[in-house]
Amino acid sequence: MVRGFTAIVFAAVIALFVAMGSIYIVNESQTAIVLNLGRVVRADIQPGLHFKWPLVEEVRKFDQRILSLDDAPERYLTSEKKDVSVDFFVKWRIKDVATYYRAASGGNEDVARQRLTPIVKNALRNEINQRTLQEVVSAGRAELSGSFLAAVNRGAESLGVEVVDVRIKRINLPDDSNILGTVYNRMRTERTQVANQLRAEGVEVSETIRSEAERQRQVTIAEAERDAQKLRGEGDARAAEIAAAAYGKDAEFYAFYRSLETYRASMADGQTVLVLDPDSELLRYFGNDKR
Repeated sequence: MVRGFTAIVFAAVIALFVAMGSIYIVNESQTAIVLNLGRVVRADIQPGLHFKWPLVEEVRKFDQRILSLDDAPERYLTSEKKDVSVDFFVKWRIKDVATYYRAASGGNEDVARQRLTPIVKNALRNEINQRTLQEVVSAGRAELSGSFLAAVNRGAESLGVEVVDVRIKRINLPDDSNILGTVYNRMRTERTQVANQLRAEGVEVSETIRSEAERQRQVTIAEAERDAQKLRGEGDARAAEIAAAAYGKDAEFYAFYRSLETYRASMADGQTVLVLDPDSELLRYFGNDKR
């Protein structure tokens, strides 16, 4: 009876071992393939609970999320044979897991990156070789990346991967290249031209403002002088009118006052010598009591 119980326990253990070797789980972030004696028999297995033949079949799981490839900056030649240093990164994921397994030495991610890098660099080189330096520097990163994404994916099909996106992080001129000085000089020349143009426009506007201000000044002065002359004339006329009215009341006093004004004007410097006839009208009011 003990022997029978032992057999049952042994059979149960064997059954449990076989069951554990037959069941496997694929997570949501994974994809898997099943190998039968090293040969791929099932691929692109979706997440969930699955079964396999124990001992003879083996399961390989791979990350099917989007992965990153970030390599060192690479130097390329433009259509003008000028150097540029381009720093980029790649977003990729497994598309055909069976092909990926065969191409990447059993699905080794590092091997996949090593094989994907030259594909991206060659496509990028072809793209930059067709552009001038100005086009490469001034082109938008999205435009430059999107134009060769299809070419990259054609090359990546042999790896069983899909390149989701290729983005340019930086486009620089190499420090050891004489192009950098040329570009800086051209930038200085362009900025100088813009500055000179702005100065010329400023001088033109300044002269226009000064001319307009001078014209306004002349007009204002002329109008003020006109109004002043008008007011002086009106004042003189009014003064003459008042004087005439005042002097008209006593003509003799007016004659006397005018004579005093004449004396004052003619002898103002104190050195004037007058030679006159004693009966001169000018001496009318000097010591002549008979009058």
